[in-house]
Parts: sequence; structure tokens; C-alpha cells
Amino acid sequence: MNADLEQLLRIARLAGDEILDVYSGEIAVEQKDDKSPLTEADRRANAVIVRELQAQWPDIPILSEESKSVAYEDRRGWSEFWLVDPLDGTKEFIKRNGEFTVNIARVRDGKPVAGVVFQPTTGVAYLAAEGQGAFKIADGETITLKADGHYSDKGSVRVVASRSHMSPEVTEFVDGLKGEGKTVDLKSAGSSLKLCLVAEGAADVYPRLGPTMEWDTGAAHCVAEQAGRKVLNWKTREPLNYNKQDLLNPWFIVE
Repeated sequence: MNADLEQLLRIARLAGDEILDVYSGEIAVEQKDDKSPLTEADRRANAVIVRELQAQWPDIPILSEESKSVAYEDRRGWSEFWLVDPLDGTKEFIKRNGEFTVNIARVRDGKPVAGVVFQPTTGVAYLAAEGQGAFKIADGETITLKADGHYSDKGSVRVVASRSHMSPEVTEFVDGLKGEGKTVDLKSAGSSLKLCLVAEGAADVYPRLGPTMEWDTGAAHCVAEQAGRKVLNWKTREPLNYNKQDLLNPWFIVE
């Protein structure tokens, strides 16, 4: 890993410490304007990430879920920026199931070119950078991630889906695979871990046929892509792109 990735991992771990400090006590939950949950852990992790990114890379702007009020007129000219979700999977955090992550991505010309996904409860990290490859760090070991074939060529397919946002369309996708004579093992997971499971080969495909935002996917998109996977718009089959006027992602599939 290069020095920039090491710095991103350091920052993600600092944010993780703030999250776990809140996680160990009583969790007070507020609602944002869009009715999504917000906790003190979101705020504290965001403050640490923004502070550290600005200290390391003062010339690169930051777009974070918790400071997303940057007008498109101001960010449309950004050739490069940080895309941050300080606590991805707040619902999983509130449920205390451990399946939440810190996501930090570096986006250049609409494409994530570096990223870290860190799971505070396990200490597991997924990292990637364009031209450097993708890695998983767990229990002090660094593993290089590499794709092992397309799900359409397999007789048994491991499909990963959202733990909190299962949709009828995903059920239809699974039924379609079964209709082709495939055996389907349906896995559930929270946050951006679903993309990482495909990246590391623990799942074969992730159909996300429901709403997500750019900060939900940027870091894990880079991990999956650098591991040899594709993160594609469900309809157009083109890679997801970032810093759109509307930060809502289209439906997509990771394969």
C-alpha cells in the first residue's frame, strides 16, 4: 500500500474510535430532514475525518453525508474531492449488530480512485487505489483481493443483499437465477460491506435495486473495481459516476 492509503486507514481508525466510544454507551437518535437517523457517533466521526483530511490534503475539498450542503454550482468544477460517509449503516449501528463502516473515497473526474472501508467493531479494513490493487486487512494480515469469475458462469450463486432494505426487485432477481436452474445462497449484510463481500469473493453478486447515495458506495466501489469487479448502473450497464447534480445513485449491480 502507498502512503496515502496508510493515511486514509489511520484516519478511518480514528473515526472508528469515536464511533465505538458512543457505541459502548446509550445511543441517542435524532432524525434528519430526510427522516434518516443521526447519532452523536455520526457527528464525532465526521469531525475527525474532516479535520484530518484537511490537515493532510488542504487543497482537496470534502463532500460528506453530514456536511452535504455544498451547492452543485460550487462543486461541479471539482476535478478531485473526498467523498465521505463517516458512519455508513447508522440503522445497523442503532441495532448494535456491528455491521456499520467508515467510508472515505478519493474521487477524480467522477471516478473513485482510492478508498477505505473500515468496520470499527471488527477492525477489518478494505482498501484500494487505482493502479495499486485492492486489499483486506484482518487480524494483522494483509490479503490482496482478486476476482474469481462471473456469477453467470456459476451453478451456485451467492447473492448478497441489504439487511435493512430488501426490495421486491431483489427477490425477483433471485427468482430469475433460480429459474435458470441455479442454486442461490442469499446472504444479508449491512452498509458498504456488501460491495466488499463481492470484492473479496465471499459473495458473487450484489444487486442494489433500491436507493443509495454517492457517499454510501464511493469507497467500496473503488475496492470492488480494483479487485476486478464491476459496479454498474442497472439499466445502462455503465460504471457508476460521482459528483452528479443529484447525489442519489441509480440502481446498480456489483458483479
